[in-house]
Amino acid sequence: MKPILIILLLLNIVVLLGQLWPDGAPPFAPIVNIIFLIASLLFFLYSLLRQKR
Repeated sequence: MKPILIILLLLNIVVLLGQLWPDGAPPFAPIVNIIFLIASLLFFLYSLLRQKR
């Protein structure tokens, strides 16, 4: 669980920097945004479903 959180945290930092400094965002920034959103969604769903058991 901890490695997943570290990966999500790093992706979050990249996404945040792209929002705060759009001129410095790398050309692959939209792909990182999409990966971050999907990975976060999957992690949150997994966490919610696991707690209900």
